Amino acid sequence: MNKKVENTLLIAWLMSFTAMLGSLYFSVIRQYEPCTLCWYQRMLMYPLVIILLIGIIKKDASVALYSLLFSIIGLLLSSYHYANQKLSFFAEVAPSCGRVPCTGQYINWLGFITIPFLAFTAFLIIAILSYITLRMTKERKE
Repeated sequence: MNKKVENTLLIAWLMSFTAMLGSLYFSVIRQYEPCTLCWYQRMLMYPLVIILLIGIIKKDASVALYSLLFSIIGLLLSSYHYANQKLSFFAEVAPSCGRVPCTGQYINWLGFITIPFLAFTAFLIIAILSYITLRMTKERKE
């Protein structure tokens, strides 16, 4: 595995690790109880920390395929969650998420940055880096 590929995977891992620490900060330190959609996003983000780290340690760029799949699903889920929070049409028809409503906004920085927005950003960065990694490894084989 060349240095560019290794660095790209490392940046993707750092993004997933930061997102994991951020979610733990909100729930453990700030005591924000996650809604159901937040839990699903965590179920997609937390394994990325392990998957990408294993790929870095084993110098196996093929883990980028798995991280791309996880992050695309995470993108779709966090987009839906963000729409539930910010678009009145979605909020009105949003299903009940349990004890904590999925339309709730613990944070609302600058009027648009919420927890699902942060998750969306992390998934997007990881998806882009995973795609770049796959392209670089494909070009290297040709």
